Amino acid sequence: MIAGIKDAAHAVEAAAVMRLLPARPRLLALGEPTHGEDTLLDVRNELFRQLVEEEGYRSIAIESDCMMGLVVDDYVTSGTGTLDEVMERGFSHGWGASEANRELVRWMRARNEGRPASEHLRFAGFDGPLEYWAASPRQALTALHGYLAAWTEPDLLPCTAGTLDRLLGDDDRWSNPAAVMDPSQSVGQSAEARQLRWLADDLVALLDAQTPHLIAATSRDDWERARLYGRTATGLLGYHFWMADTSPARVTRMCALRDSMMAANLLAVAERGPVLAHAHNAHLQRSKSSMRLGDLPLEWWSAGSIVNAHLGEEYAFLATAVGTIRHRGVDTPAPDTLEGLLYTLPEDRCLIDVRGLTAALGDALPAPGVSPWFGYAPMDPSHLPEVDGLVFVKDIPQGENIPQG
Repeated sequence: MIAGIKDAAHAVEAAAVMRLLPARPRLLALGEPTHGEDTLLDVRNELFRQLVEEEGYRSIAIESDCMMGLVVDDYVTSGTGTLDEVMERGFSHGWGASEANRELVRWMRARNEGRPASEHLRFAGFDGPLEYWAASPRQALTALHGYLAAWTEPDLLPCTAGTLDRLLGDDDRWSNPAAVMDPSQSVGQSAEARQLRWLADDLVALLDAQTPHLIAATSRDDWERARLYGRTATGLLGYHFWMADTSPARVTRMCALRDSMMAANLLAVAERGPVLAHAHNAHLQRSKSSMRLGDLPLEWWSAGSIVNAHLGEEYAFLATAVGTIRHRGVDTPAPDTLEGLLYTLPEDRCLIDVRGLTAALGDALPAPGVSPWFGYAPMDPSHLPEVDGLVFVKDIPQGENIPQG
């Protein structure tokens, strides 16, 4: 068995990834089993560089606030702001403190310098503004309204900016962290919130109806950004609605809405051309996502499963597994687990051909790994048939502490 596993291991390189796939995917997803480890982001960065230089990829999308990601995209494409400002304002979950993320942004800006816009690398966050709890829909909703007010006839707008401001009220009431656990603390089903949902739908419908005019009058990039505002506004208002719900479906619908927003953002980025997406394995897998809330098991369709349903063979998923994260209490994996078997390989990091791996394993699946730390999820061996390749990183050394998202 060990010899067969060794035969399935290759260097983590773009060319090796492409050999695993029937064709170059429009969206190549690279998952990770834990957040906050720059070693995994270094692997991502190097793979992205090779995809750009050898395979013509032009975009990267990461599990970070989609609205904040616009700050990063403006910097890498046009040099707006400074690198320090972008790292502070362009990432959610504290991930702007990551040296690997900083190096990614620096490299993208340097590569774009002097190149025409058609050859620019693009950056996107594809998570909603949902850092621990949902943000106010004000930024997205007012930006969408402002774009339409500037470029369409006033009589076509369903409301004024003043009406939106009055209905939104104080932003603090939208971002109340107590509403995560207590639906009575949420404003998501108030009369004002319901009216905002109707107005957001009307604004998005107007955006769609005026597409030919808006692209001609502004630019496709401006129109795409307005579409992002619309997706974010409607998604946030829907999320707030379910935060205020008291039914047993509450948490499932909140989780499902987040992944649905992720999927919509990924599909929009993929319209530009080939993109590398990076997020937790659970968001990018083709299987349903799941969690347990007390004794209640919850399941919903992951972002990856939704994107896969739309793109088919144009979607590919590389999961990542790790051996040890000793500074988090994750020590040498048990030898009968998938991570334990891969830990016998001599390489520090490698790309596993899953077909060769499953042939070497035969009929018996390895035992599921058990994590002593809540922030790390071992690879579920039953998911191997739905994975196009497996990146294995043997040991993650302790680096600068980056918050878990």
